[in-house]
Amino acid sequence: MAAGRCWLPALALVWGCVGMAAAAFTTVTPPVQACSDLSHRSCEECLKNVSCLWCYTNNTCIDYPVRSILPSSSLCSLSNARWGVCWINFEALIIAIAVIAGLILVSIAICCCYCCYCRKRSKSRRDDEEEQLARKREERRLQSLQRKHERKQKHDEIRKKYGLLQDSDNPYSRFENE
Repeated sequence: MAAGRCWLPALALVWGCVGMAAAAFTTVTPPVQACSDLSHRSCEECLKNVSCLWCYTNNTCIDYPVRSILPSSSLCSLSNARWGVCWINFEALIIAIAVIAGLILVSIAICCCYCCYCRKRSKSRRDDEEEQLARKREERRLQSLQRKHERKQKHDEIRKKYGLLQDSDNPYSRFENE
C-alpha cells in the first residue's frame, strides 16, 4: 500500500519537470517591424528582415514582392534594388546565380558524357581482353595436345625398341617370357 502512494508524488514531479523544460524551450520572438518603418534609415537595418527589399533610388525599404520572382521596375530598378546583402545589386545577383547554375549544368553534362564514353571504352577493352584470353587459352590447349602426342610417340618408340609394344591388330596377344 505504501508503494501505491509513492507513484503519485513521482508523477507530479515528472509532470512539473516536463512543464519547466517546455517553458525553457519556448522562445519569445520579438515582433517583426514592417518594412516601411525601416525606410530612410540604412540598407543594413532594412535587410536584417529577410522579407524586405532596399531601393537606393529613394532610400526606401519595401516589402519584397513574393508573388513575382523579380521586383517590378515600378517599385525599383534591378540595378538599384538590394536584397539579402547591401553590397551586390539585384541585377548582379541574378547574373551570378545564372552563371553558377550554368556552370553546374555544364559540369554535370560533361561528367555524364565522360562516364558514358569511359564505360563504352572500358566495355570494348574488356571484350578485347576476353578475346585475347580465349585465344591464349586455345593456343595453350593446342600446345598441350601437341606435347602429349609427342610424348606418346616417344613412349611408343621406346616400347617398340624393347619389344613391349603390342600389335594394333591383336592387342590381347600372349606375353612370352624367354
